[in-house]
Formats: sequence, structure tokens, C-alpha cells
Amino acid sequence: MTRPLRILAIDDHRLFTEALEALLKFDETIERVDSVETGEQALEWCRTSRPDLVLMDIDLPGMDGIEATRRLRSIYPEVNVVIISAFQQPDVIRRAMEAGAAGFIPKTRAADELARVLQRASIGETSLPSTDLKSVLAALESARRAHNARAEHADITGREIQILQAIADGKSTAAIAGELYLSPATVQSHVKRILSKLQVHSKLDAVTMALRQGLIRLNPSPD
Repeated sequence: MTRPLRILAIDDHRLFTEALEALLKFDETIERVDSVETGEQALEWCRTSRPDLVLMDIDLPGMDGIEATRRLRSIYPEVNVVIISAFQQPDVIRRAMEAGAAGFIPKTRAADELARVLQRASIGETSLPSTDLKSVLAALESARRAHNARAEHADITGREIQILQAIADGKSTAAIAGELYLSPATVQSHVKRILSKLQVHSKLDAVTMALRQGLIRLNPSPD
């Protein structure tokens, strides 16, 4: 069993962070939940304390949560970020994913679901509201269509293309491992190489770039 998570929550509503701490304090997978109120405070906290995972609101005073996520991921790439917000529009989720967030969850979700999202994000899994995945991918693809592709000549292997396609299809690391007869650790190693080759921070970014290059396709959801 992995060690319990140390979580930093960023939200300027103290009642919300107190409620969050109360909800999660009995979860055995979580060691502690600390909180600050601004993105600037979050960056300083991560410098001194290095939490395992950051739970970030978008609507913050001063630096907003998306910009704070971008800066935090740039300085501390080993610290994963989950956005927790009342805003659920695909464009907002797209911007959060582009900033490097590993997940997005509405503030209305139950504590047990939040804990599952945090656990998945802590190992690099992407978590989005299930009904929004295709629309977010479409928004990412549209927003980047005018940009020059950084991966035009990236040395993406056939195996890596298979993994990118499986991610675009919404499959988990375990499902991809079973389908390709690999261990989950090997799949995660492939994903890290893909992100490095494409010079991106998230799997959604990698999928969007692969879609734009025609390496994979966005399959329609089954009826």
C-alpha cells in the first residue's frame, strides 16, 4: 500500500476548506489536508512543504487558479494538481488541462468520489467529469488548430501511438496494460516518454497533439 497523501487545498472561502478537511480527515488514504487562500501562498507552501497533491480552486484573489496551476507545474512538475470548481464549462476545463492539471472535479461531488479522484491524480491518472471528456478533447483540438505543431517530427513509436489512441478512447492505465499485454508500470513509462517527446505536461495535451497530427482519431461514443 502506498503511503497516505499530503494534500494542499487552495480556496479563499475558509468555510469550504474547513468542510473539505472535515470530509477527508477520516480517509485512511489521506495523511493530512492543509489549506491556503491564494495562488501566491500555494507556490510558497509547495516550496517549503512539497505536498503530494494540490486541490486548486479557479476563482482566487490575485492570481487565478489556472495561472497558479501553470506556475506550480512549471516549478514543481512532480506535484499533481486537481482543479475543484463550481465552473464546469468545457472551455474552463480545457484551460485547466492546458495549464497542467491532472484532474477536474465539481465542488458538488461527494467526499468518497473526491478521494478517488485524488488517488488517481496522485499517480498521474487524468480524471474528468465523464460527460465532458469528448467535449473537452474537442475544445482542446479546436483551440490548438492554429498553432504550429511542436511534435511534427517527434519520434513517436507504433506502441506509443497505440497508447495515445487508448487514452483518447478513455481507457485507464490498467485497461491499456491488459489490452496491450503490458504491466501498468510499463504503460506509465511509455506515457512519460510520450509527454517528454511532445514537450507537454498532460495526457490530454498529448492526445490533442496526436489528433492534430492525424496519428490517432477521436472515435465516437457508442450509442
